[in-house]
Amino acid sequence: MKIAVTFENGQVFQHFGHTENFKLYEIEAGQVVSSEIVATNGSGHEALAGFLADRSVNVLLCGGIGDGAQAALTSAGIEICSGAEGDADAAVKAYLNGELESAGVNCDHHHDHGEEEGCHCGGGCGGCGGGCHSAPGIEGPNVGKRCKTHYRGTLNDGTVFDSSYDRGEPLEFICGMGMMIRGYDAAVANMEVGQSVDIHLTPDEAYGYADPRAIFTMQIDQMPGSENLPVGENVVLYTHAGQPVPAKVTARDDTTITFDANHELAGQELNFHIELVEVE
Repeated sequence: MKIAVTFENGQVFQHFGHTENFKLYEIEAGQVVSSEIVATNGSGHEALAGFLADRSVNVLLCGGIGDGAQAALTSAGIEICSGAEGDADAAVKAYLNGELESAGVNCDHHHDHGEEEGCHCGGGCGGCGGGCHSAPGIEGPNVGKRCKTHYRGTLNDGTVFDSSYDRGEPLEFICGMGMMIRGYDAAVANMEVGQSVDIHLTPDEAYGYADPRAIFTMQIDQMPGSENLPVGENVVLYTHAGQPVPAKVTARDDTTITFDANHELAGQELNFHIELVEVE
């Protein structure tokens, strides 16, 4: 698989149509094996779709993108993950870990006498959290910065489902880039180093709701290596494009095996105790 990222000074550039450089990543078995920076030489919007298709790109990570560009990329068979921001390498890592969700068409272009005025949003395209005209971006002094947090996550019945304290090592991520669930990101965005907060998240702010389409059954003889997978086993599957998909075996018989690719906490209300340890 080959991933392209709109690129400027190490960051995800926020306006697809004005991209001057892409960083291209070669992916094998879910890992980056090489990368290079290529110049677009002034190509714009629809021409960029052909530029990427000519270089066998499968996936585009970008900030803001309009519906015309999305249509051109889709026609070229390129998957789009918009709304990315921050460090380009970190965005690719988040995508490969299944932690990046696309914001869809999130840039509204206005035209006057045939000239494109560009992308309009508070603070300019580079300052839009999650891209222009997307769902409200996360705002706060820590957005775009590398943060380290300790946390303890519990269900409403008090069950601890995860804790960095137990591992003895804080969690490190770039705030506001989509590497974390939205509610966690939004809380950390406005915290100060040394501060602790307790938050309660609805499923919309956490892992969303279970999607019945993410439960699927396959023929065992079509999946070499699945013959001995027991029910309850957590596995990582890969799409045809090479994107990893975490899943759990939920049922099997002599000829078929059923997987559930929903997050195990989908549909759950979650509680977090968060301590901000460091901000770079």
